Amino acid sequence: MTFLQLNELQLQKYEDPYVKLKLIFERTIELIDTWHPDEIAIEAPFFGKNVQSMLKLGRAQGVAMAAGLSREVPVTEYSPKKIKMAITGNGNASKEQVAAMLKSLLSLKSLPKNLDATDGLAAAVCHFYNSGKVEIGKSYSGWEAFVKQNPGKLNKQ
Repeated sequence: MTFLQLNELQLQKYEDPYVKLKLIFERTIELIDTWHPDEIAIEAPFFGKNVQSMLKLGRAQGVAMAAGLSREVPVTEYSPKKIKMAITGNGNASKEQVAAMLKSLLSLKSLPKNLDATDGLAAAVCHFYNSGKVEIGKSYSGWEAFVKQNPGKLNKQ
């Protein structure tokens, strides 16, 4: 796992919500065209108290997914709890705990002031841990149990 880039798209200065969606789509396309990812991981919509915020977030996630799909890049969604569990071992971890663990895991010198920026990075690391790797938090009674439950992971020479 190699850390390449962490940026935050600043959209507060734009009033028009459709302009914001367009900018999210364009920036996602730009990142795909620059880095050529094999897959995209995204945080799945979650249920909150503010319906308007949920709607705005869902639309933003949708245009990011559409950008990936328009470039034929598969998209995988992870629940916030699954992401937190993969990063910290605690599905109820705070943003600060997730950010601190990412900083440690990826040997980052610093983190952005706005910890919302680390959400995408956390989703990417969660995806890395869940792509054909041993499941985080899954335990085995020994090698025999691991081999039985993971026959595709054996290198038969």
